[in-house]
Amino acid sequence: MVKKFVTFSAVQVVDSHTAGEPTRVIVAGGPPLGNHSLADQLRRLSTEHDDFRSAVVNEPRGSDVLVGALLCKPQNRSCAAGVIFFNNVGYLGMCGHGTMGVMTTLAHLGRIGCGQHAIETPVGKVLATLHPDGRVTVENVASYRHAAAVSVPVPNYGTVTGDIAWGGNWFFLVESHPLRLTVENTEALTEFTWAIRKALRANGICGAGGEEIDHIELFAPSPAAGVDSRNFVLCPGKAYDRSPCGTGTSAKLACLAADGKLAPGQTWRQEGILGTVFEGSYRLEEGRIIPSITGEAFVIAESRLILQPNDPFRSGIRA
Repeated sequence: MVKKFVTFSAVQVVDSHTAGEPTRVIVAGGPPLGNHSLADQLRRLSTEHDDFRSAVVNEPRGSDVLVGALLCKPQNRSCAAGVIFFNNVGYLGMCGHGTMGVMTTLAHLGRIGCGQHAIETPVGKVLATLHPDGRVTVENVASYRHAAAVSVPVPNYGTVTGDIAWGGNWFFLVESHPLRLTVENTEALTEFTWAIRKALRANGICGAGGEEIDHIELFAPSPAAGVDSRNFVLCPGKAYDRSPCGTGTSAKLACLAADGKLAPGQTWRQEGILGTVFEGSYRLEEGRIIPSITGEAFVIAESRLILQPNDPFRSGIRA
């Protein structure tokens, strides 16, 4: 006789990828977080329901590269949705590729049509436009360079110099380095960028307010015609971004603007490690840089995640 397990809970999700980077949108079955601000809902999720985050994105249901996006009730009634982003080790203030995935998912579910929609995140409201051809443009939160040409001693690699910038997450952006930015070289790139992140922490180098710099971004010229740059981005959970990274591209635009290398409205074509491209530009609002990033996401699955109380890995496999 086959034993029938009692389902503790079922979580309805829609999976997509944006330029190769996966997003899992939780459309039903999430924990109750109240009707407060997204920042307050994030605090409640992280302190009271962190096992839910782990169950959704960690093995055996997920993977280190997967980004979760929990749809929440927005406090701002002008917003089409509220969303909290998270990954295998914690929470993200904003996620560019994830917002494109959310928009594509909402359209797939028939909740939005083409046009501009406001999305509420824990770090502020962002505007996202769904174009008739399926592309999505995300107008991100205000971005800026916090510090330029910061040097840090990295064990086994010597001194590494980069900029510290905010694009919805904190980035350390490095242009001068000896490594090839190719898919075949991702292991060496991961080791190098992880060493940089540990060195930043060991030397007390932080973002504004002492916030940890948890994204490392390398740049090199792109071999593709008409593309301005190729990048490699290491995310907080030690997985590299398969896409050109929306918040990372926003941070790059802020640095280019600060150096006078990119004018408002001028397009920057940013290639990721897989060869996919985001188009970025920015406008000025009261002296602040407001980046816009355009890319495309594709829905790849609809499913239910089943969490049973007697499953030893109900809350995921944590490192």
